[in-house]
Amino acid sequence: MTMLPKIGIQLCSVNNELREDLVQTLTLLSAMGFEGVEFAGEFGQFIDDPKGLKRLLDTLGLESCGAHIQLSQFTAESIEGQLKFYRDLGVKLLIVAWDERAWSATNLYELIDELNQLHSRILAYGFQLGFHNHQHEFDQFEQATFWDVIAQSTPQNFVMQMDVGWLVYAGKDPIEYVERFPGRTHSTHYKAKMKQGISSNGLISLLGANTDSWLRLLSANIRVGGTQWIVIEHNECLETRLSYDVIGQAKSQLDKLMKSL
Repeated sequence: MTMLPKIGIQLCSVNNELREDLVQTLTLLSAMGFEGVEFAGEFGQFIDDPKGLKRLLDTLGLESCGAHIQLSQFTAESIEGQLKFYRDLGVKLLIVAWDERAWSATNLYELIDELNQLHSRILAYGFQLGFHNHQHEFDQFEQATFWDVIAQSTPQNFVMQMDVGWLVYAGKDPIEYVERFPGRTHSTHYKAKMKQGISSNGLISLLGANTDSWLRLLSANIRVGGTQWIVIEHNECLETRLSYDVIGQAKSQLDKLMKSL
């Protein structure tokens, strides 16, 4: 029997709500049926108590499906403390969320060297490292794209966390990229909604009508990508207060798609 990915949510989708009441927000997400949460630097009253936050997640039946980080967090002086924090929180997958060198012809290989060095170091602590795309990583570079070069220049167990919405916005085919780098999409972002004005072929929003495209992508994620987590993300969270209806509808639609496989 095929193991279906678990469904998580990127907590930047509810950043404003977390700041107001972290416990209530996580409780609501658990009640909506999410199995995991991906952290993005907001820990509320648990900023110095990762074990307490882990106990709360356990009580709510939630897992830590990853954490978005910046490389600047992991200096020689801070790395031990950072890794202890995430280990106590139960995080095993650390994803570099953004680095402008990822689309710089001048500085790309400097970034890749730093990624490989950090990856090698944290493996010994039981972590995996990965990188998250926006649209810029799919600009042309060296007869391919920046994303291709990052994938080709990092180990097989380095996670390429594909953000489907941004990839489609860049004019690329997500299924092609899952198949191009087998086993690398351990965690994949599906958009609940992106910023206003961004639209494409139906893969931007889970609320769109292009069910067949989503089913084919899900199948590729499972069959080829080794995807263990589908992480829903709402990209308008910084501009407006979250409508839980948007997240709930996306979760419901993804549940239906999973059952159709």
